[in-house]
Amino acid sequence: QVHLVESGGDLVQPGGSLVLSCAASGFTSDYYAIGWFRQSPGKARELVSNTHNSNGMTYYKDSVKGRFTISRDNAKNTVYHQMNELKHENTGVYYCALRVSRGYFDTEGYVPQYDYEYWGQGTQVTVSS
Repeated sequence: QVHLVESGGDLVQPGGSLVLSCAASGFTSDYYAIGWFRQSPGKARELVSNTHNSNGMTYYKDSVKGRFTISRDNAKNTVYHQMNELKHENTGVYYCALRVSRGYFDTEGYVPQYDYEYWGQGTQVTVSS
């Protein structure tokens, strides 16, 4: 059974940093993709970043490029989400999601939300002074 467990969410001041972790278990795949999504109050859930195990491609939403970094530690089956220079608009519940099978991605490595098969429970990030 696949499990995704996020951790690391916290209250942080604007300009601060956080590292989120997503521990994954219960699957085997050379082609998996893991994404980090954010759901802000009153807004739809959106993809912030994703990474591909097969080719190392990473995708970032434009508004976080240069500030956020997604990385994988395959030995620990964990994906990290380093978030720097946090802003109020980065507030929300962050979910990691997994696509186990080989599938579509565009030239930037973007994987559509509907392609993700498994989801974690989410971790709250609040950016506030």
